[in-house]
Amino acid sequence: MASNDALTDVAGVRVGHARVPGDGALSGTTVVLAPEGGVVAAVDVRGGGPATRETDALDPRNIVQRIEAVVLTGGSAFGLDSASGVMAWLEERGRGIRVGADASRVVPVVPAAGIFDLGRGGDWRARPDAATGRAAVEAAAGTASGAPVVEGSVGAGTGAVAGQLKGGVGTASALLESGVTVAALVVVNAVGSVVDPLTGVLYGRYFGGRPEYPAAEVHEAAGRRLAELRELNGPAPLNTTLAVVATDAELSRPQAQKLAGTAHDGIARAVRPVHLLSDGDTVFTLSTGRRRLDEQGQSALNEVLAAGPDVVTRAIVSAICAAEGVEGPGGTFPAYRDVYGLD
Repeated sequence: MASNDALTDVAGVRVGHARVPGDGALSGTTVVLAPEGGVVAAVDVRGGGPATRETDALDPRNIVQRIEAVVLTGGSAFGLDSASGVMAWLEERGRGIRVGADASRVVPVVPAAGIFDLGRGGDWRARPDAATGRAAVEAAAGTASGAPVVEGSVGAGTGAVAGQLKGGVGTASALLESGVTVAALVVVNAVGSVVDPLTGVLYGRYFGGRPEYPAAEVHEAAGRRLAELRELNGPAPLNTTLAVVATDAELSRPQAQKLAGTAHDGIARAVRPVHLLSDGDTVFTLSTGRRRLDEQGQSALNEVLAAGPDVVTRAIVSAICAAEGVEGPGGTFPAYRDVYGLD
């Protein structure tokens, strides 16, 4: 299967986006749908102001062994209602934790996390609900295995911002020497900046290659423009960067928990500062378990743990480069390429 440099390079994992309708709406939901039968999952929350649902169920000490979907959404805590629509869709298909002998009696556990984008489109009450979640999971289910993932100002990234720039959804993947695939999907909505103020280079571009530097006059003009936007837009609101890191490696729940922790380093490379009280930075990890790791020593697992932050960093860069600028009652947030002339 050809690589799309996307989360869907992990076989069986699907992604769907939905947007809240209406002129005053600038928000949406993204659903990561697991293969039938579910996946091993874990989560690591490091932001001081998270909006989450069912994250405690993923603690390795607790009973839930596998999940069928993860929801990333706009709308802050209100937007977590979108998970209800995903739960209903899964229940209709008998997907979830079976309760008793009747196969139709299931309880789908759907972890979710939200970003703060309230009022970005002008209407404070325009936020994702159960219908948005259902539309997103139906969009995911309607894609073929291995399908490309739409990036930028879509789904949960519709109203996302990063500093004074437009944020969004980005994705990336890596095929390791062992044959294992590790991939990430990120929603970038950060209080911190994604741009080095000294150079105009995306922080994430310093890793894995030679960054392209904007011309001095372009960088100076960009600095003035961003300063103007800080005055125009006012103080940064509550924000959050969310990520889902998936792999086809067979991981135990504690190993998946460790991967969620190392993957946060990918956010720290690409966004500065991170994990503030006004952030809700959260990383979910999923393991489909289709490839067994080498049982001799820790090198195979270490390779997966090291790849997690790498794909998260690249996914953040992809999100910022794919985002489209917005201007409206909720603020003016140009795209990085519009300010710096770089993709």
